Amino acid sequence: MSEHELYHAAGYQASNDDPQFPQTRTQPAAPQFRPQVASTPTGYQQTGSSYSQQAPGGHQSHYGNGPQSSYQAPGGAGQEQSYFPPQAQYVDGQMGGLVSQMGNMGVGGDTNAVSRPNKKKSRHAHHNLDQPAGFSPGQVQSTQYDSSQQTNAGHPYVGHQITPAMSQFPAQGGAQFSPAIQPSSPNPTIPTPSGPGVSAQGRVDPEQIPSIPRSRDAAAEYYLDHIYPTMEQHLPPPGAIPYVAHDQGNSSPKYARLTLNNIPATSEALSATALPLGLVLQPLAPVQEGEQAIPVLDFGESGPPRCRRCRAYINPFMTFRSGGNKLVCNMCTFPNDVTPEYFAPTDNSGVRVDRAQRPELTTGTVEYLVPKEYWAKEPVGLHWLFLIDVGQEAVTKGFLESFCEGVLGALYGNGIDRQNSEDTNEDSSEPRSIPPGSKVGFVTFDKAIHFYNCSDKLEKAQMLVMPDIEDPFVPLGSDGLFVDPYDSKSVITSLLAQLPTLFAEIKNPEPALLPTLDAALSALTPTGGKIICSLATLPTWGPGRLFMRDENKLHGIETEKKLFQTEHPGWKKTAVKMVESGVGIDFFIAAAGGGYMDIATIGHVAAVTGGETYFYPNYSTPRDVWKLSQEIKHTVTRETGYQALMKVRCSNGLQVSSYHGNFQQHNFGADLEFGVIDADKAVGVMFSYDGKLESKLDAHFQCALLYTTAGGQRRVRCTNTVASVSEGAMEGMRFIDQDAVVNMIAREAATRMTERPLKEIRSALTEKTVDILAGYRKGFSGSHPPGQLVLPENLKEFAMYILGLLKSRAFKAGHEPSDRRTHTMRLLKSMGTLELSLLLYPRIIPLHSLPPETGFPSSTTGHLILPPSIRASFSRIEEGGAYLVDDGQICLLWLHAHVSPNLLEDLFGPGQTSLQALDPTLSSLPVLETHLNAQVRNLLAYWGSVRGSKAMSVQLARQGLDGAEYEFARMLVEDRNNEAQSYVDWLVHVHRCIQLELAGQRKREDGGGDGAMTGITSLRPPYW
Repeated sequence: MSEHELYHAAGYQASNDDPQFPQTRTQPAAPQFRPQVASTPTGYQQTGSSYSQQAPGGHQSHYGNGPQSSYQAPGGAGQEQSYFPPQAQYVDGQMGGLVSQMGNMGVGGDTNAVSRPNKKKSRHAHHNLDQPAGFSPGQVQSTQYDSSQQTNAGHPYVGHQITPAMSQFPAQGGAQFSPAIQPSSPNPTIPTPSGPGVSAQGRVDPEQIPSIPRSRDAAAEYYLDHIYPTMEQHLPPPGAIPYVAHDQGNSSPKYARLTLNNIPATSEALSATALPLGLVLQPLAPVQEGEQAIPVLDFGESGPPRCRRCRAYINPFMTFRSGGNKLVCNMCTFPNDVTPEYFAPTDNSGVRVDRAQRPELTTGTVEYLVPKEYWAKEPVGLHWLFLIDVGQEAVTKGFLESFCEGVLGALYGNGIDRQNSEDTNEDSSEPRSIPPGSKVGFVTFDKAIHFYNCSDKLEKAQMLVMPDIEDPFVPLGSDGLFVDPYDSKSVITSLLAQLPTLFAEIKNPEPALLPTLDAALSALTPTGGKIICSLATLPTWGPGRLFMRDENKLHGIETEKKLFQTEHPGWKKTAVKMVESGVGIDFFIAAAGGGYMDIATIGHVAAVTGGETYFYPNYSTPRDVWKLSQEIKHTVTRETGYQALMKVRCSNGLQVSSYHGNFQQHNFGADLEFGVIDADKAVGVMFSYDGKLESKLDAHFQCALLYTTAGGQRRVRCTNTVASVSEGAMEGMRFIDQDAVVNMIAREAATRMTERPLKEIRSALTEKTVDILAGYRKGFSGSHPPGQLVLPENLKEFAMYILGLLKSRAFKAGHEPSDRRTHTMRLLKSMGTLELSLLLYPRIIPLHSLPPETGFPSSTTGHLILPPSIRASFSRIEEGGAYLVDDGQICLLWLHAHVSPNLLEDLFGPGQTSLQALDPTLSSLPVLETHLNAQVRNLLAYWGSVRGSKAMSVQLARQGLDGAEYEFARMLVEDRNNEAQSYVDWLVHVHRCIQLELAGQRKREDGGGDGAMTGITSLRPPYW
């Protein structure tokens, strides 16, 4: 059955309202995000309008069926008071019979946990790692968010100096909130086929299974008025929600997230859980408003204090002895002599008297300025080199003009801003998008390479053509090629404005990309830097020419994995040279009409150097211009470092076993090398045991990133993370970070794509899911009936996330272009927890039933009020509805075929009363004086500030009209689509496998045994 048929299949029991939300709730945005919001339009009254009617759910639906109230469902009578046409019940012929085997499935946490002993306070560097008072470790209960009961007693920040931005929180940051508990109803159960909540056909009620939207909304609502204290609470908030973290010595989860915040002492205990022991690192993650800035410390020529044995940097968990003369390393326990210049006496409790004035002893994430012995070359401001495709395809499709406009917008603002700045005094200082000391250069290419001298001493840029692409060199000195963009503003602006016209008459359809990259590398080798390259067609000219490799006959067979990697030695050699020279690259690739671009080969250079590939598989100039411009701007303005090395250290008893991400890994030592690294890139680190952990001590992890800032300073950013240790795994099950577990599994699965067939990887992911849930059921769930499905409290949504991973473009069964698979594979390897969570389970907001106050700041708190999201299932889609769907990469505005004309006019303007009248190339909403328009624009502005590296542009998906409708259907991950099961059927299948495992009768699926992914999140892969 095609996706279109699946999408329209009447396969789900429809309900008129979401029972998760019997009353409409509003949810303010986190206080650290303050996007510019539109004010409520005057003279516009939304409620009580002539087209509003009472929705079946009981709350006011401002955009009902309207003129379509007499809509006739196929084969049925006209509807009244209902959004849904009559739908038949769906019973899977294969899986439906399994429901009767499930017995009484209880989806809840175990109540037989062991209380955590009070221990090892002296090893916590004067922080308390114990669970906040009021949490009962002996039972699992739902978390209540009753802020009315909070008092100032025991406020963790009383007497602490906090930043002014943090004082905006009226409620205390350390109020009792159990991070190990998902905010769900107490012990929701999936009833027996004869029980309540089951349809007449015996289907499991989907309302009783774990809900990701409900979990996200409840946690987000709590963290509106509460800070996350990094030491007092030991389980981070969900990765997809915004929150403000207070660094108390343990790094914020935005920089580092452990899969287990309580680690078993032995490998045998960890093996019983089947969980990975890993760390997700995003060392340059942006600091949000309300959070303390990362301290930058300068210890002069001596550099920061370090352990003489393991070379760990000074951190809050190192202790002082002998009156302050000895520094005991928390990683290897080696006692180091304190240098005279760093000495300070200790008090009676062993605390340095100057501790409060030492950020390196109180803050988990710090930066150190480093002396010359840490330099690979003289640090200078970041050099940006723009490589612009001026071939025939780029010109005719409008990509060249769009890219030039995007570069101008990134450097100088949009057209209005540039005009205003030109009208002002030339000597007046204007805001810079790149730091002082940074420089830019421009090169264009087709069959030849064109260099441009943009010196401020010239009136116009000078072009120098390099026709010899077999052995290209740079015909310009660095002073002419790289210039200050603000000193040479008029020259650069004139050049980029003239390029589309200049090359409009030149018809060169085949660009030579690899020689251009080699020439750019030659220009940047002395200093290092970053390349931003545009490409509009497959580079089929000159050395490194590529050809069509993606053929349908290669899909679904053993050799398909070759399509996901490059076999061209020239591209591999260039990538390695770039990393060695401290150069990275971001590609902006536009495949107009969905043409083949060999992302596997071209994107390999970006992946190895730590860059990113922005891929537009169906580029359309009117629709994608704004998105392209915003993503170029984000690339230029986000925090970026270059010439980077990363080293991860851990406590005695553990060792680094593998890294997963986009980087160059040395064959010797344990360093990762990046040409560039930016705020959106994350790396996964797997650990294994090389001994036994001491349960009386904590486990410590330190990531040290040595890099050069865009402003030209050589720094080390240290990220320190701590976890408690217990003899068994029971305690650790209460401190599992679900987002980190999913992230690590996704990374390793993506790494295996170039090694194993996709079928084996899918089977291994299924087996890994069963192993984790069966391990909990066997060892930690206590006395439950054998037929009951018991999920760990902190892994309730784990099965849904893995199902979303199986349905992603990287791993889904069926036909998928290799470019899309490869692009998604590399995204999975570089994503942080926020972007990955959204990609695997998109957020969906209904627009037709927004309460009037939604989308505007609260009058009491000032937070933006957000609506609750709904589950990603077509059964939640109402007839006549309008929905925003965001997976962090694209944002769709889906409109039902019978949407109210009044809603369309309020969103898009007067006269826009039908779907056919709307502009299919729309990328943003017009600014109108209507309440609904202002609401949606505010929501889009807010989402755009909390979604990662991709721009928040809107793409229309009109039912029955736009091809994007199939993308919308693909994003409904709880339904049966993407060649995979529905959420309910998936849980039934997993539960059956768990029962077989408990009975000793389980047979692993093909590929789940000793073949493809024996090492997926394994505990003992080879140590390099």
